[in-house]
Order: sequence, then structure tokens, then C-alpha cells
Amino acid sequence: MREALTAQFSGGLSPAALSLAFYDWAIHLAHAPGKRAELGYKAVRKGARFANYLTATAVDPNTPPCIAPLPGDQRFTGEAWREAPFCFIAQAFLLHQQWWHNITHEVPGVTPHNEDVVSFIARQILDVFAPSNNPFTNPEVIRKTQETGGANFLQGWWNWLEDASRTVTGQPPVGSENFVVGRDVAVTPGKVVFRNHLIELIQYAPATENVHAEPVLIVPAWIMKYYILDLSPHNSLVRYLVGQGYTVFCISWRNPDADDRDLKLDDYRKLGIVAALEAVNAVLPGRKTHAIGYCLGGTLLAIAAAAMARAGDDRLATVTLLAAQTDFSEPGELALFIDHSQVHFLKSVMWNRGYLDSSQMAGAFQLLRSNDLIWSRLVHDYLLGERAPLIDLMAWNADSTRMPYRMHAEYLKRLYLDNELAAGRLLVDGRPAALQNIRTPLFVVGTERDHVAPWPSVYKIHYITDTEVTFVLTSGGHNAGIVSEPGRPRRRYRIARKAATDTCLSPQEWAEAAAPHDGSWWPALTEWLHRHSSPGLVPPPALGAPERGFPAVADAPGTYVLQR
Repeated sequence: MREALTAQFSGGLSPAALSLAFYDWAIHLAHAPGKRAELGYKAVRKGARFANYLTATAVDPNTPPCIAPLPGDQRFTGEAWREAPFCFIAQAFLLHQQWWHNITHEVPGVTPHNEDVVSFIARQILDVFAPSNNPFTNPEVIRKTQETGGANFLQGWWNWLEDASRTVTGQPPVGSENFVVGRDVAVTPGKVVFRNHLIELIQYAPATENVHAEPVLIVPAWIMKYYILDLSPHNSLVRYLVGQGYTVFCISWRNPDADDRDLKLDDYRKLGIVAALEAVNAVLPGRKTHAIGYCLGGTLLAIAAAAMARAGDDRLATVTLLAAQTDFSEPGELALFIDHSQVHFLKSVMWNRGYLDSSQMAGAFQLLRSNDLIWSRLVHDYLLGERAPLIDLMAWNADSTRMPYRMHAEYLKRLYLDNELAAGRLLVDGRPAALQNIRTPLFVVGTERDHVAPWPSVYKIHYITDTEVTFVLTSGGHNAGIVSEPGRPRRRYRIARKAATDTCLSPQEWAEAAAPHDGSWWPALTEWLHRHSSPGLVPPPALGAPERGFPAVADAPGTYVLQR
């Protein structure tokens, strides 16, 4: 109860975990005179670089900057930032930022996790005071203010009031009304053919005269609404697969509440994947299934596939994992929020409510990309007084879900902290769910800029399976890299197949060896599915199987996706 109360003032972050990280860093820095001398030397050098830049700019205003922003940092790329005095302000900030990076890194003796936490906190604090966030030091804001006579601040104030009122009242962000589920997004025709306490299973209507014999079962993550894979008609993976002649089924997870606090991770496997497979087999008896899992849904699918392989269940024709980790030894920046102290603290928060609230999940993801998701919005919406139009992916991102207490605690402890799945220690029905038992071909997709499931971590499935693995590395991030429809500009991917007997390459060696391709990776997926499907096409099945207890009970997208 005490920790749950503390969380209301700490933003859900464990004060103990933060204190341990700070003390670890501070004590070791205090006992590292060589490191402190190095930092002093670097401070003098950076000061000299800045002084030289000032002198050179006084002679030639086109002097190149003395330090460039980090890759992906777009705050100072505008033309206005190249003019004095704003170029001086930006360069001074970037040098200062680099020096703090030196302070928080490579301190002898500091635990790597604590080093990452301290560096992350320092970066967040620096970002607060970035000159781009200050209306008096941002030349773009100053220019806008001169052009509008200050009307941009009035409009920005109105934008802030509108956003704040929507947040307090639990309404979706401005523009969400243009993306109504079932009207604008998630509109692929179909029927809900099965429903239990945890899922609705949607079977989509065929779009071709004949279809492939093997159906496709999609397992999205329960941290999100399923329609990330059925967004607008032009970028819906579901619609694309249906158009390629596949009978597609998709799980739509229930949005849990406090009454679901005791749902376990294995309940998601049983009531989700196992129950969905039984329904698919009832509609299409005697046929194997192509299973596709996204994010957490992919991790759960890997667990289910390993358990099925251990039991001799061969109903899966192939397994496709989209931005899904199976080895959590290097889980990326999310590890900043996951250690034993933080997980214990988070369990106390979830114990109090019975679930992890969607706002806490959203806050963690926003902090990981604070420049893009927090500060750039502050400048654009509130200082410039403009509104960026909401797109379907952003509207979906705001339609978040909750995580049951017991399930999420198990997930963090057993997968993130203890890495039981990769170690072969995760038990399903009392037996290890060993990924090495999987013999079905795997199609695995990682994305280049994924901060949730970094592609080198996703790539590790090569090391813990003994089957054919086709790996794809696509441009984009965790969501935009997966929602990458054909025809979308500036898309590329790399692809390579590894047979069970081939030598494993490191991620860097793989990236150098795999040839790049322009365009979407979706056609590569359907070509791969076609190669692993039965030859020829068959008439499409009916929607549901009433005679076997699986009647169509509702139109797609169903009711669970509408739960708030």
C-alpha cells in the first residue's frame, strides 16, 4: 500500500531503483580520479572548440558547426538555427550534452544497467532545458511570433487547454473522431466466429474466388488493439493477406479490468492461441495453420509453438514473428524500466488497481522517445500554435489497453528478468517450452529503429532454434516498420534464409551479407507463405462452423475492440 501511494508521486518509477543507480554512479565517480581528470580535460577541449567556432564564425558566417546533432535529433536542423546567435546557442547545448554523456558513461565499476539509467535521466533533464523548447531561444518560435503578433501563443494555449481537458475527461486526442473503429479503421469485412472471456476470433470474408488451403491465424499483442494490423484499407495487413488469397483469422483481445487481476500468462496462451486454433480447426478441419504473431503476441506464439512441438502437435504449418523477442538478455531501452526493484515496485502498483493502466505504459514509451513524442509536440502545438493532422497509426496508438496484474508480473519476472524462455526453463503444463523443439519454418521480422524490440535482440532467435529461419530487417520502427504496405515511399528491407544446418552469423555480419531491397516486405511474406502452402487453390470456407459450435456471433470488428 505504501509503494502504491508512493507511485502516485513518482510517476510509477521506483525511488529505490533510481537511488541505487545514482549512488552506484556517484560513488564510483568519486573514487575515479582518472575519470574526473579526463572529464576536466574534455571540458577544456570542448570550451576551446566552442571558442574557435565563435572566432571562425565571426570571420566566415558559413563556418561548419563544431559538433553535429546525434542521429535522429531533428531539433536544430532548420535553416534558422544556422544564423547567429542561435547557432551559438545550439552548438553550446550540443557540446554540453556530449560532455554529460561522457560524465555518465565509462565510469569504472558502475553496473551497466545503472549506467544506462543515470544516462537516461541526465538526457531527460537536458532535454527539458534544450534551447529548442524555450520560446526565447528558438528562432522558429520567435519568427512565428513576429509573423502572427503573438497569436501563436494564444492558439497554443487553446491547444493545451483542449488537450488537457481531453486527458482529464478520458477522451481521445483531437482528430481521433476521423478514425472510428469499424467505420474508418478495422473495416475489413468478416465475422466474429468465436468468443470467450479473453478473446474474440474474427474470420475475414474471402476476397478471391479461390483461396490457399492453409488459413492464417494472427496473434496481435494484448498491450494494443488488434487493428494495428487492420488500419485503413490501404495499409491493412489483414486486407492484404485476404487479397492474396488467404483465409485470415485474427484474435481481438479483451481489455481487462480489475476483475481480471488473476489472469496468468498461461491463461493468455490457453484462452487465446489454443482456443483460437481449436476454432480455426473447426472451421477448416484437417488443415494446418500459418500462425503470425506481433510483438508480445509473437512471444506468446513462440511459447505456444514450443509447447505444441514438445507435445507432438503439428497443426502449425509455419510461424511468423513480427518484432517479437524470444531472448530478453538485451531487450533494448525498455530495460531501463525493468530491474528487480522496479518490478517489485510495479507489482505493488498493479496489486492496488488489479492492472497496469494504459497511461503508465504510454508514459514509458513516450519517455523513450521524448524528443519526438513530447518536446517536439510541445514546440509544434503549444509554442508555434499549430496542429499536426492525426493519422490512423497515431489514432490507434492512443487507443491503448490495460495489463492484468498477475499476467504482467509473470511476464516481466519470467521473461525479462529471468529470461526463462531462451534458457529453456519456462514451463508449460509442467514441461519446458524449449524453442529448440520447434521444427516448423520461421519467418522473423525486425525493424531498424525499434526501441521496444531492437532487431539484434529479435535476431537472436537464430541462436535458440534448430529450424529454418528466414529473417527480414525492414526500415522503420516498431509499428511503422510492420505497417509497411506496398507502394509506400522510402521503404526498404533485407532478407536472408538460414537452414537448420547453416552457420549462424552475428547481426552485423548478417546485415552486411543480406542484399537490400526497395519497397515493402509484405510481398516477401506472401511469397514465403505460398512456398510453404499446399499446391493449388480451394474454394473458400463459410464464415464460422455452426454445426461444430462456432457460429458467427457478430460482424467484424466485434465488441472487445470497442472496450475502453
